[in-house]
Amino acid sequence: MKNVKISRIEISTLCIVCVVLLALYAFRPRPITIFMVGDSTMANKPITGSNEDNQERGWGQMLQQYFDSDYVLIDNHAKNGRSSKSFIDEGRWETVKNKIVPGDYVVIQFGHNDEKNDESRHTDPGTTFDANLKLFIAETREKGGIPILMNSIVRRKFYSDSNSVADSKRLLGVGDADKFIHSRLPMETDTLVDTHKDYIVAPRKVAAEMGCMFVEANIVTHDYIQSLGPVKSKELFCWLPKGKYNTAPNGRQDDTHLNIKGGNVVAGLLAKEMVKQDATLKKYFKKKALKKYKIK
Repeated sequence: MKNVKISRIEISTLCIVCVVLLALYAFRPRPITIFMVGDSTMANKPITGSNEDNQERGWGQMLQQYFDSDYVLIDNHAKNGRSSKSFIDEGRWETVKNKIVPGDYVVIQFGHNDEKNDESRHTDPGTTFDANLKLFIAETREKGGIPILMNSIVRRKFYSDSNSVADSKRLLGVGDADKFIHSRLPMETDTLVDTHKDYIVAPRKVAAEMGCMFVEANIVTHDYIQSLGPVKSKELFCWLPKGKYNTAPNGRQDDTHLNIKGGNVVAGLLAKEMVKQDATLKKYFKKKALKKYKIK
């Protein structure tokens, strides 16, 4: 009888523990969602082949590792080739807006494609570009969400178009540089050249005007890429050797799009900046994840 009594006590204790655990789970807060809206530098890319044949990654695709997924989930809606205009016109922003609930975040980063001359994508800093950014911010707030505005990440460009012909002349050791104007063999310098102009200034101004959280993604990535220099920085972008990857059989020299390592590093750099400004996200930030990529 004594053994039976002990077993009943143990069963009762176990039941109480289960009830408590279920109660805690029931009252556990809903995970925060960070929605991502932007272009190819942020977007999810297909992962093909057992050897990760497609090396390109958007930094938003790699962001989840820096946050505790029990409390923060990344929902990446960024898409290749989209500008602030085309993202709205195609109904992509409407889809995101309808999913936002109070306490969610929306990271907004456009500029690369707003610069294009294409009518379906082009906007102008100071007018149409600013208006679209303000719309994202205002409508996020209407849904109880928290907007985080960023400017574009830097391109890895250590040369200027204006000196490419002269540099080609020196590089090739020829007398008539005009013959090689299409050779596109500019000599790289040690200094990054800005390619975004007012498209990185406009988000800064809009954020200040609307009191919106702002991350200087361009400066953060510029300083990091600059510190690596023109050679080592290629390790973060889609500079791929010929014949190694089926997705780029002839190789690739891409100074805009990040590779796997680059996506991980930039995600870490920008996550670090986000949590500096937001106490809630900081609680769920996995700081140790930065060590894997030697981010201080």
